[in-house]
Amino acid sequence: MIPQDWCEAVPYFNEGRHERILQKIAGLRETTTVFPPEEQVFAALQVVPFDDVRVVILGQDPYHGAGQAHGLSFSVPEGAKFPPSLRNIFKEIDAEFHGGIKRDVSTDLTRWAKQGVLLLNATLTVQEGKAASHAKLGWNAVTDDIIKAISRKRKNLVFLLWGKHAQDKRPLIADNDHCILEAVHPSPLSASRGFFGCNHFILTNDWLREHGQSEIEW
Repeated sequence: MIPQDWCEAVPYFNEGRHERILQKIAGLRETTTVFPPEEQVFAALQVVPFDDVRVVILGQDPYHGAGQAHGLSFSVPEGAKFPPSLRNIFKEIDAEFHGGIKRDVSTDLTRWAKQGVLLLNATLTVQEGKAASHAKLGWNAVTDDIIKAISRKRKNLVFLLWGKHAQDKRPLIADNDHCILEAVHPSPLSASRGFFGCNHFILTNDWLREHGQSEIEW
């Protein structure tokens, strides 16, 4: 379920401490509906090898509507209900690169992940219809260790921290020549207060290019 390279790089996995959380989740699946499906809980790590990560986008917890969560922060599969936050992300991208012209784009962000964008939620599971219902099951210890490991063992990454919950993770990011960009969350409740116009996607590509890497095709 967890790729070998991530197991070796992240102490929490290496030491097997995540197994207790997985046992809790397995028990909850017997009596409640849990998203995402078991095989997609670690999808963010399955799509992006540890050494290929170039950008990290931190989310909070999976979507709790049926058919939406598939293991990548902010992303939903093709055909799923289009989340407002993701719609605002695309609106900002269109403003930065396409003169504000709305494009017909896939809601599945796997294409970003395959370019080295780690789409990581702080909590990796959720009960159907109950936002943040698994926030206290121990997932933060796992994902905090992922952030620590990736920031210590890699250089010149871009971290996109949208909203207070993501920005609270900033102290976990090692001082290792990384670019850290902060803005309010893309939720409709806050996007107009600084997410729109943040230029994070252009700034990310500028940083990557300046450090000899290819740009992300957003």
